Amino acid sequence: MKSEDTPFEGGPMDGRVLPVLVGMTGHPPKTYRIPVPAPDGGPPTVLVYRRLPRDPQRTLGFARWKYAYAPGGVPRSRARWPWSKPDPKPDPDPKPDPAPRADPRPGGTRPGAPDATPGGERDDADG
Repeated sequence: MKSEDTPFEGGPMDGRVLPVLVGMTGHPPKTYRIPVPAPDGGPPTVLVYRRLPRDPQRTLGFARWKYAYAPGGVPRSRARWPWSKPDPKPDPDPKPDPAPRADPRPGGTRPGAPDATPGGERDDADG
């Protein structure tokens, strides 16, 4: 396996350079997670670093990378395929559901009972 010496910025690893394994494309992973064991034997703390270009103005040649500390972690993303549905956006002002209406027809459903026909409209089963 091939590795590349990659600098780390921010967090507890600030200023250190570690050899990071690169993939088949020659790029290191997008996120680098470092588990740090707890001194009291509890669950380990995980330090998360994001991959960034070392020199963003450099356009020619191979990309060189560095890792920057991400204290809040990096949100996991799912595969983005052209046929995938977009992520649902949360409603900023959710409105409560209206109370179910009683059916004004004789022999209608009781208030609050589920009805197969939305809005209490007539259907073929009503005769």
